[in-house]
Amino acid sequence: MGSYGLIGKNISYSFSRRYFASKFEKENIANASYVNFDSQTIKEVEEHLSNTAIQGFNVTIPYKEEIIPYLDYVDVNAHSIGAVNTIKRTDSGKLIGYNTDYIGFKQSFLEYCGDFFSNTSRTKKALILGTGGASKGVIYALQQLGVHCTYVSRNTSENILSYTNLSEAVLREHTLIVNCTPLGTSPDIDAFPDIPYEYVNESHILYDLIYNPEKTRFLEKGERRGATIISGLRMLELQAEASWEIWQE
Repeated sequence: MGSYGLIGKNISYSFSRRYFASKFEKENIANASYVNFDSQTIKEVEEHLSNTAIQGFNVTIPYKEEIIPYLDYVDVNAHSIGAVNTIKRTDSGKLIGYNTDYIGFKQSFLEYCGDFFSNTSRTKKALILGTGGASKGVIYALQQLGVHCTYVSRNTSENILSYTNLSEAVLREHTLIVNCTPLGTSPDIDAFPDIPYEYVNESHILYDLIYNPEKTRFLEKGERRGATIISGLRMLELQAEASWEIWQE
């Protein structure tokens, strides 16, 4: 079935390697392997991409955007998003970039919160915490669902709010809050985005892309205020399956 792997930096914690090892075992997929390509520089990434024995890659922090110039083609969705998290090597050796993050986020959000669109007490506006590659897939998915998104970052610009701008009125207007930052990822589990949690209530949905730990401080704080909370674990599972489908096409 081929060899696959994850490209990223400091990825010993990797979900993907464990997930695919379990998948290969449970589904009796023989002659398939999945390994980590821990890369400290883009030069190392380039060397891994040149290994023609690898049929497919997943890509994680910090290379989802930086890797694009090293690919032969980028599919239309990944091009629109501006980030790649899945790469397929064709029979002719070409490297094609895709984005399955937006698929995983969109499907998981609809699974858990399909009533978001029918609940009239919720505005269809979202605060996106962080501006990295993962956030771009989230915004792309939410825009497809008709949700207006606003970035929140420490560095502000014309279309980006700062954390100090997050007033009670802003949180009342934005009932979906998605953490796309690494704050709270194991082992630094006591960290969390600096939002005014006192304004979070039962009308809010807090979605954290982090999956380790499954319930971050961000989610705990939202849960204590009555919000609906969603871990990134299901998104990771769905994006991994979407990657597998691409590799097998």
